[in-house]
Amino acid sequence: MSNKIVDSILDSVYKGDELSVEQGTILLEQTEPKVIQAIREAADKLRQQQVGETVTYVINRNINFTNICEQHCSFCAFRRDEGKEGAYWLDEAQILTKVQGALRKNATEICIQGGLNPQAKLQGKTLPYYLHLVATIKQKFPQLHLHAFSPQEVQFIARSDNQSYSEVIAALHEAGVDSMPGTAAEILDDDIRNIICPEKINTNTWLEIISTAHKLGLNTTSTMLCGHVETPKQQMMHMEKLRSLQKTSLERNYPGKITEFILLPFVGQEAPRALRNRVGRDQPVLADTLLLTAVSRIFLGNWIINHQPSWVKLGLEGATEALTWGCNDIGGTLMEEHITTMAGAIGGTCMEVETLQTAITSLGRPYQQRDTLYERIQERPKVRANKDKQETLITNY
Repeated sequence: MSNKIVDSILDSVYKGDELSVEQGTILLEQTEPKVIQAIREAADKLRQQQVGETVTYVINRNINFTNICEQHCSFCAFRRDEGKEGAYWLDEAQILTKVQGALRKNATEICIQGGLNPQAKLQGKTLPYYLHLVATIKQKFPQLHLHAFSPQEVQFIARSDNQSYSEVIAALHEAGVDSMPGTAAEILDDDIRNIICPEKINTNTWLEIISTAHKLGLNTTSTMLCGHVETPKQQMMHMEKLRSLQKTSLERNYPGKITEFILLPFVGQEAPRALRNRVGRDQPVLADTLLLTAVSRIFLGNWIINHQPSWVKLGLEGATEALTWGCNDIGGTLMEEHITTMAGAIGGTCMEVETLQTAITSLGRPYQQRDTLYERIQERPKVRANKDKQETLITNY
């Protein structure tokens, strides 16, 4: 591919034109180091223009409340059948203990996701169990932002109880769910989904549930599981669907929107053998992930301005490098993470705030704590006898 073609694409981007799927595919297919460097510089410049120099992070805790799951995704090393070795299902006391531990570390967010456990019911219904799970946390800790339940979980509840997606989302929102993780997206291409997760919701259902959440006032995130059997063109088509969905939510003034985009590179070390053998490696290729990170910023940045790498999947060093390829957020502390770690990821399960801050400052950029919806959080000591007590100020980002 001629450098002139890439230069022309990047020039049009600098002028404010939107990248097309075809242009994005061309950028992803580049192999010359100088050309890739030009793409990186373009993404970094756009990041600076769109969100500035500050790198944000959130203090949060993941709670994967069960790994018992009725589905068999080919990339998943997390799921277990009920009664099998390693299967678990947290009870109310265990969940509250984890939440209390998160609060002791100044968490502002609890993220809850789990397997699709057919036994997770109250009075024979699935939705009441999930509502009880929400109430368990919210009634005791109303100050925490509850980021919970993917589109796949919403579909599971709706199908189990013969309810509409809007009924399920509205009930969860009223019970205390504050935003929805945009996981289970994997690749929004049904040909790929039929290979890696044939039992999961299809592309249109994922998009419908996210759009419904936006209509009902729930913000969501967005993700892409990348680096397995998908092509660069399919990666770009995935992003095009996200961009189109976000445009609709913003142009129609829905009360919810996509707040961030997160690349989740495939980790195959402990994944089921068939897909691991097909992919041919156990850990993500950092160079491929970084190029995709840059193109994601160029393609999505005017509409989804916050971009985050996964330190769990890339390791902290790789995630820090991604901050120079278009990312402006380094993610959360997590405190525990099972889904990716059980797949053999090298990044760990918990990150201390000071470690994230040190990684950011190593780039010569300022850091800033945020909440789930990207509002800045500033901690200032109150003047009082107990100096350990602090007040938290939240200001618009």
